[in-house]
Amino acid sequence: MKQINNIINRERPLLDMAFLPDHNTVCEVIRILDSRYSFLSVTGIGESVLSKKIHMMTIGNPKAEKSILYVGAHHGAEWMTTLILLRFVNELCEYYKASKQPFGINLVSMLNTRCLRIVPCLNPDGVDLRLYGVERDCILYERLLKMSGGDFSNWKANARGVDLNHNYDAGFLRYKELERENDIQPGPTRYSGDYPLSEPETHALASYIRYDSSLQMILTLHTEGEEIYCSDGGRDNKRVVRIGKKLAALSGYRLTEPEGLASYGGLTDWYIKEFSRPAFTIECGKSGTTQNEKNYFNVYASIREMLLWAPLLI
Repeated sequence: MKQINNIINRERPLLDMAFLPDHNTVCEVIRILDSRYSFLSVTGIGESVLSKKIHMMTIGNPKAEKSILYVGAHHGAEWMTTLILLRFVNELCEYYKASKQPFGINLVSMLNTRCLRIVPCLNPDGVDLRLYGVERDCILYERLLKMSGGDFSNWKANARGVDLNHNYDAGFLRYKELERENDIQPGPTRYSGDYPLSEPETHALASYIRYDSSLQMILTLHTEGEEIYCSDGGRDNKRVVRIGKKLAALSGYRLTEPEGLASYGGLTDWYIKEFSRPAFTIECGKSGTTQNEKNYFNVYASIREMLLWAPLLI
């Protein structure tokens, strides 16, 4: 509980997010932010395999015709994206509260006409496994030990050994062929699951996306490489490419397309295929910088302007 107490005792408006974002600590930070800002709302969109709540934070006009979704931590090993999105929400709320205009953005106007929805951590089980390994009282203890070999240092999957960002219906059948060719089994990474949206985490997110007709764009945060994956879904979608170039200019990140196994089963490609609307995978941070919580602010600062401007690109 030491981490949580240190955060609670912080009196300054911006919380110190340099912590390891296990589920209990993230829940407490979200509770603090929710209690501070009357214009911020927090709901749950579902639960993980191990029954941990998946939070969604909302700021802006809930009846707006345009909304944008930010998603962090599809992968357990990419827990820094959770810190980035929590900091983003905290700063955004402080800017709005103080009527500031960061990067020349009129937040009052933007939040009157847009709604921002943020899922800081889609894979709370995977993050906890990466940070602390599996506890003996876990119902999947034996299975997780077998899948991991006792080493969770590179764990990306959920508690069933499914890589959530290969679990969407985007080239899924072709990916299953590649799995067989490469002997990919349930484990730390790359296994896509028995069928699309087989996992409670992806099923919950996809259900919400289908429900929210105002949703116009998705940014899904991963690590690392300072790249933005931009795909037009094979439809020569010039709008997707145009927005991708603006995001790259705002962040200094390189605009590219996913290759190889990364081209299948991801949220970005599924959303573009399903809805013909823009979606981007943001690979946050330089190589080798995202496994130390003390680096989170530098990584966040490199994409802060992009995250703030993104709602105005839809």
